[in-house]
Amino acid sequence: MIPAVRVRPSPNHGDRKGREIGWVVLHYTGMRSAEESIARLCDPAAEVSAHYFIEEDGSVTQLVPEDRRAWHAGAGCWRGERDMNSVSIGIELQNPGHEFGYRAFPDAQVGALCGLLSDLLRRHALTPDRVIGHSDLAPARKTDPGELFPWEDLARRGLALPLPRQPRHAPPMGAAGVRACLSLIGYEVGQGPGWDRQTRAALAAFQRRWRPERVTGAADAATTARLVAVAARAAALDGDPRLADI
Repeated sequence: MIPAVRVRPSPNHGDRKGREIGWVVLHYTGMRSAEESIARLCDPAAEVSAHYFIEEDGSVTQLVPEDRRAWHAGAGCWRGERDMNSVSIGIELQNPGHEFGYRAFPDAQVGALCGLLSDLLRRHALTPDRVIGHSDLAPARKTDPGELFPWEDLARRGLALPLPRQPRHAPPMGAAGVRACLSLIGYEVGQGPGWDRQTRAALAAFQRRWRPERVTGAADAATTARLVAVAARAAALDGDPRLADI
């Protein structure tokens, strides 16, 4: 069900410069209250915004028109795209975040998000793989929407990718193999031979999405099994043969 949407215009937006909408990026606000979050998202001095803001009670507010470039993603990269603001819709979910008492997202909030996502994906002809988290595109800077976000609830409704079937035995995998899998999925990774900071941050972001029960940034057997499964699906979706080299 599409939720009722009220409008509170934010001045913080710009021109998409002809770029088409190809992604939806999910965030948490990381602020103590909805009032504080809205004030910041509408403050010209803050220079941040999002297209939509969803409170914990499920109330939805549109801050920026969809045809405008909201300032929500910041510096980052996903699947080689470094200007995610120009090609995405940003949705902020009220939650105090890891700094102020991170907690589960209430059913009313998740229900409103699902209704909004269903409408957005339909209108913009987007597939479930086009819904990502802020930490996916900026793993070294961001942790939202975090390990408590109910990705599997969204997946059951066809609004995000589900966890694919995993191999029975996790392959032994060093830094190079982990980087190759993460890169196939869409993460930006380091270029060094070992476990650089960017690769570990990307692996932790992967765990927040795909193995939320244990976010360590370490390539344990359960993580590498899921990593290979998600990378294989990403390769299949893109027709990419590189998985055979891992």
